[in-house]
Amino acid sequence: MTHTNPVFVRRIRSFVKREGRLTPGQQSAIKAGWPVFGLNPNVQISPVELFGNDNPLTLEIGFGNGESLVCMAESNPDKNYIGIEVHRPGVGHLLRRVLEKQLSNIRVFNTDAIDVLQQAIPEHSLDSLQLFFPDPWHKKRHYKRRIVQTEFLNLIHSKLKVGGQFHAATDWENYAEHMMDTLHSHAGFINSNKRYADRPKQRPLTKFENRGLRLGHDVWDLIFTTR
Repeated sequence: MTHTNPVFVRRIRSFVKREGRLTPGQQSAIKAGWPVFGLNPNVQISPVELFGNDNPLTLEIGFGNGESLVCMAESNPDKNYIGIEVHRPGVGHLLRRVLEKQLSNIRVFNTDAIDVLQQAIPEHSLDSLQLFFPDPWHKKRHYKRRIVQTEFLNLIHSKLKVGGQFHAATDWENYAEHMMDTLHSHAGFINSNKRYADRPKQRPLTKFENRGLRLGHDVWDLIFTTR
């Protein structure tokens, strides 16, 4: 008899999959790059075997078109990066840039981040986890869809090393306040700043951030460490 895990049945999705058309360049990059850089969410990774070293490992959830993640990987060859993105055009764009720049310190998942965290990421294996400009679900009736909830923090806390860093950013003040309150209420995280952080130099400006800045939005960075 097959038993269905209730976590997967009842989980509320924090994203809407708006699948755009792949450009020829993106299709070509996926064909060439996925066998090298793509990961199976049903198989638990071994970071040392995956990258051939034990360099610090950063996981980014929702990398968009991948430009900022590629920039970080190129600027920090002594660190390893894993990106998660549900939208294939974004994956294709990232892989095109990875191939152009001949980077070897990036790997990618093309699926739901919660599935990846639950099945593919070993306990206490991450030095850093990044969540930049997640869907704010700005209508009050949709707040339950926001990814940063206590259950999510429980999950990422189990994947981060002690002293590991969770870095989130948003251009929606209400969501920033929600994340701040939820993180402060969690016993496993400590705020690395008095309140919000200035944007660290190592975080490049993202496509979504630039769009928000053009609209006159402020940006809030939250950096917490695990204990």
